[in-house]
Amino acid sequence: MPDMPHYQLFIAGHWQAGSDGQTMETVNPANGQVWASFDCASPADVDTAVAAAKAVLDDPAWRDMTQTARGKLLFRLADLVAENAEALGRIETTDSGKLAKETMAQTGYVADYYRYYAGLADKIEGAVLPIDKPDMHVFTHAVPIGVVAAIVPWNAQMFLAATKVAPALAAGCTVVLKASEIAPAPMIEFAKLIEAAGFPKGVVSIITGDAPNCAIPLTRHRDVDRIAFTGGPETARHVVRNSAENFAVTTLELGGKSPIIVFDDANLDSAANGLIAGNFGASGQSCVAGTRGLVHRPVYDALIQRITEKCADLVVGDPHDPETHLGPLCTIAQVETIRETLAAATAQGAKIAFGGQPADAGSDHYFQPTLVLCDSPQTRTLEVEMFGPVMSLLPFDTEEEAIALANDSDFGLGSGVFTENVARAHRVSKRIRSGITWVNTYRAISPIAPFGGFNQSGYGREAGKEAIMDYIRTKTTWINTSDQPMANPFVMR
Repeated sequence: MPDMPHYQLFIAGHWQAGSDGQTMETVNPANGQVWASFDCASPADVDTAVAAAKAVLDDPAWRDMTQTARGKLLFRLADLVAENAEALGRIETTDSGKLAKETMAQTGYVADYYRYYAGLADKIEGAVLPIDKPDMHVFTHAVPIGVVAAIVPWNAQMFLAATKVAPALAAGCTVVLKASEIAPAPMIEFAKLIEAAGFPKGVVSIITGDAPNCAIPLTRHRDVDRIAFTGGPETARHVVRNSAENFAVTTLELGGKSPIIVFDDANLDSAANGLIAGNFGASGQSCVAGTRGLVHRPVYDALIQRITEKCADLVVGDPHDPETHLGPLCTIAQVETIRETLAAATAQGAKIAFGGQPADAGSDHYFQPTLVLCDSPQTRTLEVEMFGPVMSLLPFDTEEEAIALANDSDFGLGSGVFTENVARAHRVSKRIRSGITWVNTYRAISPIAPFGGFNQSGYGREAGKEAIMDYIRTKTTWINTSDQPMANPFVMR
């Protein structure tokens, strides 16, 4: 393809090829065809990006920029993201297969994350301490933690990048962002907006590449002070091991097998919509997908009927078509995982109520929306994160049983509760071990609300006021205000 786009690396404010000449190609999942290529970072390129990020921390252009001025740069970046939301969304759809109407809307909303942290930039405050010693003036102030390695996966990457880049820049840090080697084009396009916003060169570099040449050298680099990672638990274990080389402060936002509990007093139309949103939204390619549907037995059959009726008209097809409800999965590996997991589940006695097969819609990346009816919590579809449009339902009899089933997981990112009983909503949501609980809704997000998990869904929080504190260190200053010389340290009084 002579006119195929080719993306370079954005390092220290400059566009450049990878120093070792390695390139990779990216596939459009909608048709299974290669549509673009990109340069890959080498360990030497990682060194260059980190060195630039470290150097600009002491450059007056960034070091001495007021907190208010940093906020204004972030406001400018937010405007650019909003202005380019449609173009960025379409590129993300071509690269990853997510619905264009979703990628464009999500990118437009991502601008609010940059605005939120732009507003917080000059709200980071220190304190004067009421110290217990005479003639001492002691105060604290916040300093940037330093160089941040931000690592994002291919799904929801504009959102996941914003939850890291925005608070880091508001705090005065510098960032080396590593985009996934699967569908990295939107992140490289985002680099153009960083450049246009006017950030000093080196404040943000955006690179991509494979694990040995890019991700590993970055996460173990001696000059990286903080790692903000979103991805899978297995990769996260390597990241944590790598951080032993630099003692970088690390936060992890990992996967999930989120439960959605539907009680017999729930509005069943609302519950059915919540389960559909939680499982078929983004074609199931979401870390908070509510793939463990736990349904009160008295309404089990009625809820299945409502879900089946609502799903009868779902359209699987071209993600650029506004009439499409489910697009392709990003990788063929996801399709294979789904097929293998469904086969294991049916061998255990699970029933496939609808779907269960790849969809004929233009490439091998498509899969039908699927509903699995389970008799046991050990059914494989209730245990494996498939990252695809598969909903599993399991009946329960009591509130205590529902809570126990919800907490019977290695993960703990999202959860949902559908009930019209306010007391039950408070009681149950409090006891579910997950970082987020939605009641009578699902998949809602906001820059104001912290996002993160328990257990193997990771640690640390993104979004909200507390997230910006993860990008600073507290510095304490002691000033002796006495006119007298400092006392002899060897004379104790």
